[in-house]
Amino acid sequence: MQVKTEKLIEDVMGGSGLLEMLHRDMPIDSSTFSIKEGKTYGLVIVDEVNGFATPGAGNLAPRSFDPQIFLMVEETNKLAREFSRRNWPIIAFLDTHDPDKPEIPYPPHCIKGSGEENLVPDLQWLEEDKNAFLMRKDCINGYIGGLQPDGSNLISDWVRKNGVQVMVVVGICTDICVLDFVVTALSARNHGSLPPLEEVVVYSKGCATYNLPVEAAKVGGALAHPQAITHYMGLYIAKSRGALIADSITFPEYVDIHAQESRSQLMLHAL
Repeated sequence: MQVKTEKLIEDVMGGSGLLEMLHRDMPIDSSTFSIKEGKTYGLVIVDEVNGFATPGAGNLAPRSFDPQIFLMVEETNKLAREFSRRNWPIIAFLDTHDPDKPEIPYPPHCIKGSGEENLVPDLQWLEEDKNAFLMRKDCINGYIGGLQPDGSNLISDWVRKNGVQVMVVVGICTDICVLDFVVTALSARNHGSLPPLEEVVVYSKGCATYNLPVEAAKVGGALAHPQAITHYMGLYIAKSRGALIADSITFPEYVDIHAQESRSQLMLHAL
C-alpha cells in the first residue's frame, strides 16, 4: 500500500480541540536530531510485533490499517537499516507472554507460539542481522524485562558491551512501553548504573500508540485512549523527564570502507 508520508503525518497529528490546546499550552518543541561523528549510538526498538502493529493480528492489534502505526514501522525500518549498514548496535524488544501468566489489566496478547510475539514483516530481516539483539520481555517496561535471575540486566549489558552513549528509541506504545522504558533508562543513567549512556532520544515519527474511542471503551469497560492525544502526552512526559524529542534524524554521509578498498584493489590490478 502506497501512502504519502505527508498525509500520514497530517493524519497522525490531526486534531481535536484538546490536542490543539496541548500543542499551544504544553509545547514539546521537537527538533531535528543530527547524528555526528565522535559518539557511539544505539537503536532501541520497542515491541514492533504483530500483536501490536499488524492489523487484525490479535486482541491488542489495530483492527484495520492505522496511519500512525504504518508510519512508525516505515520510519523504524529506515532508521534500522541506516544503523545496520554502519554496523551500529540495535536492540529490539519483543513482547512475549506465557498463556498462564496474564499481564493485568490487558487481555491475552503476544502469547508464545501465536505469531503475535514476532516482529512485523517489514522488520523480520533484523532476525538475521548481525548488529541486532532481539530480547523477549514479559512486562511493559523493557528495562525491567531485561532483569536476569542472577541480578544482571540485559539492557545494561548491551549498553556497556557496545559503549552506547546516545540511545535512540522508537516503538509502540508511545505512552506505555516506550515511555516506561525511557524514564527508567533516564533514571538509571542519573543513578550512574547505566554507563556510558549520556542521552536518550525519542524519535516521534518512529513511535505510535493505539486508538480506543470513548464509545468503544464504554462497551468493553476500558479506559478511553484517543490516539493522537495519548501519543502526544507520551512524548511530552518523556521530554519532561529529560529525553530529547526528535521529529527527524539526520546522519553523516556514509562511506563504505570495504567498497573503497575493493575499488582501490581493482585500480591497482588495472595498473
